[in-house]
Amino acid sequence: MSEEHSEAVEPREYCARCGRPVVACYCAHVIQIPTRTRVVVLQHPRERHKAIGTARIAALCLPNAEIVVGFDFANDRHARALLNNPDAPAVLLYPSPDARDLRVDPPRGAVTLVVLDGTWHHAKTLLRENPWLHAFPKVAFSPERPSEYRIRSEPREDYVSTIEALAQALAILEADAPGERAQPSTSDRFDALMVPFRAMVDFQLDYVARGSAPRKRKNRRHQATSASRLPPALLSSSLVCVMGEANAWSNDRSIGGPAYPHELVHLCATRLAPGTHADTHATMSFEHIVQPRLPLAASPIKHALLTEQQLRYGVTIETCIESWRQWINTDEDVLCIWGHYTLGLLQREGMPLPTRIIDLRKVAGEYIKASTGSAEDLIAKFDLAWQSQGQGRGGQRLGMLIAITQWLVNAARA
Repeated sequence: MSEEHSEAVEPREYCARCGRPVVACYCAHVIQIPTRTRVVVLQHPRERHKAIGTARIAALCLPNAEIVVGFDFANDRHARALLNNPDAPAVLLYPSPDARDLRVDPPRGAVTLVVLDGTWHHAKTLLRENPWLHAFPKVAFSPERPSEYRIRSEPREDYVSTIEALAQALAILEADAPGERAQPSTSDRFDALMVPFRAMVDFQLDYVARGSAPRKRKNRRHQATSASRLPPALLSSSLVCVMGEANAWSNDRSIGGPAYPHELVHLCATRLAPGTHADTHATMSFEHIVQPRLPLAASPIKHALLTEQQLRYGVTIETCIESWRQWINTDEDVLCIWGHYTLGLLQREGMPLPTRIIDLRKVAGEYIKASTGSAEDLIAKFDLAWQSQGQGRGGQRLGMLIAITQWLVNAARA
């Protein structure tokens, strides 16, 4: 039998700031543009890792802008807090018959400009999944010029990309901001948002014009089928899905990030019942909220969706470790994790761990032969049903992990 060969692409280097390949980095064109307008981008999960997405440009250029990724933001306390600022009431930038024309009747004073990011289909989905957004006044405008987004088609000639919409909307909203009348033109000021955007578009078009030459490739033996590469441990009768959340100062950008180590504040896990579907997954669950030992960062409340009261009355780390020691079977259990963050938290706290550990992010990536993105992205891509299995974000992510685990188990059994 003759050997077959396939070619493996050498990995690219990526810019950690803009997320683009280093050869296509546009960071040299990024400048900071302070605004009184707060910009909140509600981003569809499928847009998060798009190489030619434009919301990232806004986040880099506008210090007063933030991207929140998700489907249903009703229970996202961080998103709801951003959109309920009485000093800067929220307005939704969305074309609809009841929208106020920004050029004719712009709101006065500071506002929070809410933007839905993704394809137009994604934007409609976000609005449908978040009906409470209709309570905010809608604003819209007629673009001054056709979209320059020549690498991605728009459904209508008068539709523009997220960054183009922001550049024109902010020029209108900031026209009466203090000190702006001394500026030659607020339109010129916010045209700076377009500079990295144009650099990205020009690079992509030049790349296509050069024939999209493939990157250097290496010969590699023909890979086995995706299903056959799934680890046999997935068929174990004692799979344990686990998620951990941290008191994470180094990620707390609002305070500058003092050099405290991440510490475990929420641990939840589920042991899957053999031969069951994810809807009837649990034979036993574990969950503890742990009192912080270090000063409390914003992350457990903003991102882990826990309350100060829950954290204050949580168990001690010693109690958590002892409960975990009694619950986990280090000889028979197979730990299912997503990436290495939770594993790092458990190792840092000295938690006893099974010898068999499956990184589902890596396994899923090998199975689909592509980058998985986040767990949320994978759930969305394959339309996997899931339900929260605990408190806060840890419970939500544990539910997603269970759904992904069962999906891969079913694939391994097929």
